[in-house]
Amino acid sequence: MDRDYATALNEAEKLLGFRLERFLETGPSEPENAEDFKRIATIQAFGDAWPRTDHLDTRTRALVSVTIAASLGVLEPLRGQLRIALNSGATKEEIVEVFIQIAAYAGVARAFEGYGIAAEVFAEQA
Repeated sequence: MDRDYATALNEAEKLLGFRLERFLETGPSEPENAEDFKRIATIQAFGDAWPRTDHLDTRTRALVSVTIAASLGVLEPLRGQLRIALNSGATKEEIVEVFIQIAAYAGVARAFEGYGIAAEVFAEQA
């Protein structure tokens, strides 16, 4: 494992509260370059983007990421972004405010769909 990938995996663990390797294992039906994709994407997200705290702190970056994932309707990534937000100091109330904004600008149906995931993550944290 190269150093950049190891650093990215450590950053992901710090943000998410668990190791990502179990989600990144390549299955027997996946092509050989699937491992490359997963490594590159992990390095880009957790090695390059998340550590950039000079202009956006991690909490703010997490709230932006919740907004993006919910607006796009990518629900499993949203679950992870919500965990990162809560682990980074965002409050449940702030996250609800994010969904109010999403309802206004991305649509009520999309906001309710994403908020269902948020409610599940809130319950995990209780």
